[in-house]
Amino acid sequence: MKRITVVDYKAGNLTSVLKALRHLGAEPDVTDGDLAPIESAEGIVLPGVGHFAATDRLDSTGLTPAIRAAIARGVTFLGICVGMQWLYSGSSEAPDQQGLGHFAERCTRFPEGAEKVPHVGWNSLGVREGSRLLAGVEPGEYVYFTHSYRAPVTADTAAVTHYIEPFAAAVERGNVMGVQFHPEKSNATGLKILRNFLEMMK
Repeated sequence: MKRITVVDYKAGNLTSVLKALRHLGAEPDVTDGDLAPIESAEGIVLPGVGHFAATDRLDSTGLTPAIRAAIARGVTFLGICVGMQWLYSGSSEAPDQQGLGHFAERCTRFPEGAEKVPHVGWNSLGVREGSRLLAGVEPGEYVYFTHSYRAPVTADTAAVTHYIEPFAAAVERGNVMGVQFHPEKSNATGLKILRNFLEMMK
């Protein structure tokens, strides 16, 4: 059985992520500060719902450098929602809180306009060719979002969704991946994505 660790930094959707992973046959460890499960992991999932400032707990517990070291040694990493945003240098939601900086860009709030913020509900994916995380996901498949902040579309974007303007729905570079949507709440499409993640683990 591959060793997968889910990080609990008191930011939301932990229970539903664990349920989805167990449904797929995984037996994840959970850590809220103990570094041993990170150091022995073959895959790491960082879920999240809520404010970007909650990622301060990753710094205060020492999880940030432990995750950075795990990524450097090739551990497969998946960030979900705020967990994806944390992969960037930061977010305008909490300007003084640094992200991991794996991706250089910053996350910003949707502009106010005719459409409501936050973006909540089902929306479709424009999948870029070659994504391992999104293998088997057809362009136009729907997934579930709930967020006010989003990452820009760059060369590392694996899927694009449009709400008010295009944004990165998924990002992927090497062994580091993130999804702005909630695969654990996205029915068969979400389970397909989580299964792809599990199959990529060393």
